[in-house]
Amino acid sequence: MIHPLDRKLLRDLSRMKGQMLAVVLVMACGLAMMIMMRSLILTLESASRSYYQSHAMADVFTRLKRAPLAAARPIESLPGVATVEARVSVDVTLDLPDITEPATGRLISLPADGGPQKLNRVFLREGRFPHPHERRAVVLGEAFANANGMRPGDSLVAVINGRRETLTVCGIGLSPEFVFEARPGETLPDHKRFGVMWMNQRSLAEAYDMDGAFNDLCIDLAPGAAAVPVLADVDRLLARYGGGGAHTRSDQESAGRIEDELRVLHSLSFAYPIVFLSVAAFMVHSVLSRIVRLQREQIAQLKALGYSSAQVGAHFLKFVLVIAALGTLVGGVSGSLLGNHLLGLYTGFFRFPEIIYQTDLRALGIALGVSLGASIIGVTGSVRQAVKLPPAEAMRPEAPQDFRPSLVERLGWSRFAGPVFLMALRNIERRPWRAAFTGFGLALATGLMVLPNALDDSVNHLLTFQWNRQQRQDAAVFLNEPTGPSGLHDLANLPGVSLAEPLRSVPAQLICGHRSRRLTLTGLPRNATLNRLLDRDEYPVDLPPDGLVMSRALGEILGAKPGDTVRVEVLDGRQPKTDVVVRGFVEDFAGLAAYMDIDALRRLLREGTTVNGAWLSVDSADWERFMRNIKETPRAAFVLVKKEQLAAFRKTTGENIGIIRRLYLMLATIVAFGVVYNSARIALSERSRELATLRVVGFTLRETRGVLMGELSVLVLLSLPFGLLFGHGLAVLVLTSFQTETVRLPLRIEPSSYAAAAAVVLTASACSFLVVSRMLARLDLVGVLKARA
Repeated sequence: MIHPLDRKLLRDLSRMKGQMLAVVLVMACGLAMMIMMRSLILTLESASRSYYQSHAMADVFTRLKRAPLAAARPIESLPGVATVEARVSVDVTLDLPDITEPATGRLISLPADGGPQKLNRVFLREGRFPHPHERRAVVLGEAFANANGMRPGDSLVAVINGRRETLTVCGIGLSPEFVFEARPGETLPDHKRFGVMWMNQRSLAEAYDMDGAFNDLCIDLAPGAAAVPVLADVDRLLARYGGGGAHTRSDQESAGRIEDELRVLHSLSFAYPIVFLSVAAFMVHSVLSRIVRLQREQIAQLKALGYSSAQVGAHFLKFVLVIAALGTLVGGVSGSLLGNHLLGLYTGFFRFPEIIYQTDLRALGIALGVSLGASIIGVTGSVRQAVKLPPAEAMRPEAPQDFRPSLVERLGWSRFAGPVFLMALRNIERRPWRAAFTGFGLALATGLMVLPNALDDSVNHLLTFQWNRQQRQDAAVFLNEPTGPSGLHDLANLPGVSLAEPLRSVPAQLICGHRSRRLTLTGLPRNATLNRLLDRDEYPVDLPPDGLVMSRALGEILGAKPGDTVRVEVLDGRQPKTDVVVRGFVEDFAGLAAYMDIDALRRLLREGTTVNGAWLSVDSADWERFMRNIKETPRAAFVLVKKEQLAAFRKTTGENIGIIRRLYLMLATIVAFGVVYNSARIALSERSRELATLRVVGFTLRETRGVLMGELSVLVLLSLPFGLLFGHGLAVLVLTSFQTETVRLPLRIEPSSYAAAAAVVLTASACSFLVVSRMLARLDLVGVLKARA
């Protein structure tokens, strides 16, 4: 049998279903964001951890020029080393009929005996592994195979050590080493133009004169072993063979990109939901305060009938339980559905044998606790008021408000305002705390609207900055090996090339104090016009004749500033080491980079006029001839085409951020409407007697609406500037969470974004006012006036 207080609770909820729905939806928005992000974190962490364990992802990686297999044996006996696997790994040019520019393939050797790999084992999706004596059979990476429509039995042409060879696809596979599959140094995957392939050790080694040798080493550490001593010993043992760049899994391109994405999700799972829940707490406070004020007589009667203060307090707290339960239910279901949908976006970046969406049940419990906590915080004052209200006092109407002229009237400005506007101002001044809370909620709702548009502004600025102002080349060609002036001459004389600017890049480690980073150190000509270096204000940065300039993000990571000295350790060739002065910072939004004058870098490397690539400006009329010639240039390792990179960004990162932006916009719009509607509905409930009296004494419906809506309109307009200011801070907080070592979003908020946020809040206000105005028109004047105040 239903308890009388519970029956009253259900009756009250039924009468307030519109307001309760608004509160539940706002709370559900915040909880949905939290559950969605936490579940995505759980799913990605579980998938990567399981994949790494089941397919023996290595802990340490290093590349070198060439070393005999015997050089790997001392590494096997190092303290802390459990397993060592020596491989041959080379990049080759692929000639695909469906694309004009050459593609790049990374060939990795499989064990010579045909047995399973010790580390980074390939998961075979379909087909088979090459037989031990098959010379040109390969297992093709799944992302590349799908992008180019290739299946087992198909073939492709590769330029292997200067010779065109036809490779047969015998299988399609995945590797934990390439969950994020992109060219080294690239921040976006281009599955159509870059792929990984696995080939028999003997066939690959013979083609590159690596029989009995290796140029790539993977190491698995013993449980609990420290990585730093192992890295130092590996670099020492392989230094004579061109080694020296051993790094852990956290610095490996694929694993590092997953960690960056998880860091972003961790930040978003906290910052944005907190704002939603703060708004929900405000709305719960408003609703419960209104109920307590309107039910003073009922509270007195309940206490007179013998209900204790604890029972009365528990009764009003049940409103909170219902709101929190419904908010958690709706938020949990919505968050799971949204998370499952967003997971599809990540499969375009990260490749796992199997990735199953997992709802974070712990996050559901946290969500319920957070929603309850937010609601209880919001209603503590109202419940305390209901509990402490003596029956005799509750039977009397509330003491009338202190009526006095408003500030506008006291200043003598009343002649500029009509009576309806003055009544609205007086009511705001009579209830300053309620007006402040309403304004606070409206400001939060306005601030939430700024972020989605700020994301759009940031992406647009990134596209303009990187692909229009910074990168003016049409293509960048990188060579297999550094070469002399003839290499640049050959590239400059390709069909359609109107300008060629050389570059020389080497892998290096930059050390500043106790901080260090491995990256590509690039030498460029001074006053380059194709790939320009720009500062934060988009002015060109001139390369100094000595010293270097670096990414601002790199400077923050190293703790370096202009004038400081950093240690540069080249990880290629003779591996020179020297101290270099930081001359300045450049602004960029992808990866970490350092630049030197190309002649200064050549002196550091003790080389002549060497290049290993060039930035090219190509006449569009000769584009196809240019690409055909590039495909036939054996020394060309790979080509980066600006328009293809831009298209890849729009298709991947741009689309993903666009989906997140639309999601944020939808949730923020729900909050804006909910806050305004809830405030208007409460105002109508509390002032129904006053409004009915105005109608009776001769005010028209339009004038009566003006009294009610005038007050809320003033609060909306006053809260807009504070809301826009809060939105700016929220956008800074969220966009800062996107700042990783691989990808960064610029902080850019255009005036149109603030205008759009204000427009949405004003539109939501107008819609809410329309709904409440219709309620006001249907107000039962006699019934309201008969009710006790």
